Amino acid sequence: MPAAPFTRIATERERRSDLVLAAVLFVGSVLSAGLSSIAEIYGDDQAPLWTALVYAVFATAPLAFRRRWPGIVAIVVVAAYFTAVTIRVPEIYVGNIAMFIAIYTVGAWMNNRRRAVVVRVGIIVGMFVWLLITMYRDAIREADKADVIAGAMSPYVAFMLIQLLLNVLYFGGAYYFGERSWTAAAQLAVLEQRTAELEREREVTAAQAVALDRVRIARELHDVVAHHVSVMGVQAGAARLVLERDPAESARILTGIEGSARDAIHELRQLLETLRTPGGETTDAASTLALDDISELAEASTEAGLPTDYAVIGDPVPVPSLVAVNLYRIAQESLTNARRHAGSGATADVRVRYDDDGVEVEIVNTGRTVGQVRPGLGQLGMRERAAASGGTLEVTPRSVGGLRVRARVPLPFSSESSVLR
Repeated sequence: MPAAPFTRIATERERRSDLVLAAVLFVGSVLSAGLSSIAEIYGDDQAPLWTALVYAVFATAPLAFRRRWPGIVAIVVVAAYFTAVTIRVPEIYVGNIAMFIAIYTVGAWMNNRRRAVVVRVGIIVGMFVWLLITMYRDAIREADKADVIAGAMSPYVAFMLIQLLLNVLYFGGAYYFGERSWTAAAQLAVLEQRTAELEREREVTAAQAVALDRVRIARELHDVVAHHVSVMGVQAGAARLVLERDPAESARILTGIEGSARDAIHELRQLLETLRTPGGETTDAASTLALDDISELAEASTEAGLPTDYAVIGDPVPVPSLVAVNLYRIAQESLTNARRHAGSGATADVRVRYDDDGVEVEIVNTGRTVGQVRPGLGQLGMRERAAASGGTLEVTPRSVGGLRVRARVPLPFSSESSVLR
């Protein structure tokens, strides 16, 4: 998206400073007019003093609006100056300052850059045309003096060259410094815009980081709590059924509930310690779970009332800890869902499969027929874990009942790792 064109707008403080500048220059021009009149800078051709007071108004008052209407102000001030010099108004010094400021302001504050160039070039060309005409007129008037025609570099010619040089420096300086001011302001505006964009990006990044942390914490809490509470619920129901006719079995099941509660507390404490550790990350990489621990999941699932077979296919290869933890959690969530929704008499199979391309964990359970898989927090968490490991997840209903969950993670160097082993 292209950046918006730079526009320079004066602040209230800058406008107030222009009022002060105009007032100061007006007072200075009045004093200069009085002193110039006494000094008779134009001799017998000098205009009356009251013309200098009028000129002071036209030369300085417009500067109070120089940033608001720079082009109009410059034209008014320059026209007043040309008129004053032409009719010999006894004031030239403050008028020169006012004209310099007006031309500078056109370059520094006029947002229409083409018009700013036209206004300044027009003023400068007009000034030099007027100067050449004046020089020619004076040369004709003074032609009868010997020093005018005394040589190629007579005093009069030298004086005219000085006037030309001073005017080049004067108008060139007003043009240059105005242009530099505009360029500096534009660069500052770009820097401020980039700073604001970086600040917004930083805020968005911080918000995204917080959101990701909340998602990871929610996912971990869901996996830990849902699994263990589900196991304890199933075991409690079984204990209630055999409480009177088989106290020994009831005691065994209650012992299993106690163990599940301890495991839940242990994993929750581990998670909380990770969160409270300065600089600790809320990812699963801090866990010590491995793919081999899936066998314990299968045993716990069997004890909780869902007979579960476990098998490893292929030669095991080293798996990154984050991948191992995510696959473990996917298997854990799948078995939890099977216990909750498959119904009585359901069974499950867990397969950990290694091949040349990667590692795969497949959980298949029998039970109720599933018409359509409804997305929930558990399935969302599994998909996020598979994606975080660079893998894929498939959750499909089986025509004979139950679900098949397959999580696959590519391991580019698994074959080399197998050879090394």
